[in-house]
Amino acid sequence: MRMAKLYFPRDPTLLTMAAMNPIPHEGRKTVGATLRSSVRPALRLGSLWERLKSGIVLFWLLAAWALSQSASAMTPPSVDLDTIPAALATFGPLLTPAQLHAVLPQVRVVDIREDDGALSTYAAGHIPGALWAPYSSWRGPADNPGQLLAVADYTALLRRLGIDSRTRVVLVADGDSPSDFGAPARVYWTLKWLGVSHLAILNGGMRAWTRAGLGVTRQSAQVTPSAFVTHLDLSILASRKQVVQAVHDPRGVLLLDARPAEFYLGKAKAPAALQPGTLPGALNFDNARWFPRGLGELPRMAVLKRIAAGLPQPEGVEPIVSFCNTGHWAATNWFILSQLLHVPNVRLYPGSMVDWSRADEPMVHVPTRTAQLWAQLRQIWQAH
Repeated sequence: MRMAKLYFPRDPTLLTMAAMNPIPHEGRKTVGATLRSSVRPALRLGSLWERLKSGIVLFWLLAAWALSQSASAMTPPSVDLDTIPAALATFGPLLTPAQLHAVLPQVRVVDIREDDGALSTYAAGHIPGALWAPYSSWRGPADNPGQLLAVADYTALLRRLGIDSRTRVVLVADGDSPSDFGAPARVYWTLKWLGVSHLAILNGGMRAWTRAGLGVTRQSAQVTPSAFVTHLDLSILASRKQVVQAVHDPRGVLLLDARPAEFYLGKAKAPAALQPGTLPGALNFDNARWFPRGLGELPRMAVLKRIAAGLPQPEGVEPIVSFCNTGHWAATNWFILSQLLHVPNVRLYPGSMVDWSRADEPMVHVPTRTAQLWAQLRQIWQAH
């Protein structure tokens, strides 16, 4: 606020009195005494006037300051996802329940739990403000679950969820087991591939949230649809064509099988896979090894680093291609290596062994037909 300048004119009589009335020498003493006696009250009046002027200026300055403070106090604070308060300074990629609770008004929580029989798990109770997009809505068809959907389908899904390039997204699963962690990890990878950069997973899922004593609601959240536009990040994707190249020229590429050993060794297979086995030249690192307590919650970073020391590390290898049966368990390996441990150049083969086996590509650790038949009979027997 600019203040007008205040002008205080001086009294011309006091300023020019001596010049306008010269004093004769012989009468200077008498007249001087008279002049001093007449001017002294005027000088006292001038001093008082100067003090008054200072007081007026000070008053106006204080008034202007008070008005500016009251105006700023009456202006409501705006909430902008681009501004990062202290609670959001450490957002992602893995949040504890307390960290999520602290940023709830400023993030988009996406609940990816599936229906549980007749009652939807989301309808039974979810984190306040969470939107529901079950894991199956991110996955491919039954005969190739790891296959990516059309970009247009993903775009429509993200627009419905109100997600754009600025949105901070937190993914919430059940958190029941190490295998369950693959669901938010795979959706995280998918969102990152589509061009969403602010992402996090609730470590331990809903199990950890409720164990922490935090509230749930049955009220469905509503959001305004976004105008999301995809910007594909191809640096985290390993297509089948790229994997074929890596198999035929494996130098400098680590093909990392995230499945349990029985799958890697060809003793078991996914229902949609045409045959058991693994990629030629692949090495095995079971994703469940990241969960030493057998729960769906990742341990501290120091523990993850110790576990990572057991990774197969062929000399001269930099790029890693993570795969499994359908890109589910492999997403866990991808997430921990690239997002938590910051290993460079880690890619995910989304279709993995189901896609590979259906394309009739070369495989190793493939048992004989007789052995496969016996294995299938054994699975049927154990299922009943």
